[in-house]
Amino acid sequence: MTPFRHAEVLTELDSVIAGAPADATGALWRLTGSPRGLDSNLIRLPPGGHIAQHAEPALDVLLVVVEGTGRLDGEEGPHPLRPLAVAWLPKGSRRSLTAGPDGLAYLTVHARRPGLGIAPAPAEGGESACLLHRVCPDCGRLAAEPGARYCARCGSPLPEGGA
Repeated sequence: MTPFRHAEVLTELDSVIAGAPADATGALWRLTGSPRGLDSNLIRLPPGGHIAQHAEPALDVLLVVVEGTGRLDGEEGPHPLRPLAVAWLPKGSRRSLTAGPDGLAYLTVHARRPGLGIAPAPAEGGESACLLHRVCPDCGRLAAEPGARYCARCGSPLPEGGA
């Protein structure tokens, strides 16, 4: 994709959802291109799908329900989700998501994160513990929680073996 130079329509989310296989979950679409100051993902959870409680320590996230129903559980209690509901998830807030009986598709938007880098190995003390089971295969985010089963950014399942 070429760098953004002007306003443009990037996609039509209903077409992305309609064109995805019925059993496709996780990130169905993501904002790409450079330079940009935002990240955005269209996430689909299956019926009854769940993203475990987590907190995003560095970024505010805007969540917009596109299709289906579900529940956002925050520190102050549960909030029902339906199409066109908009939720603000302030940085540091703890939350979880549960899809309703027909599943849940939602768009997340937040400031762009810098890319993950590989830190040099320490000079002494051996190698760092392997964290590959906490790296999302779809978006590359490192899960902050050791027992996380789903990516807090895009909702994709994390690799087996870490929980």
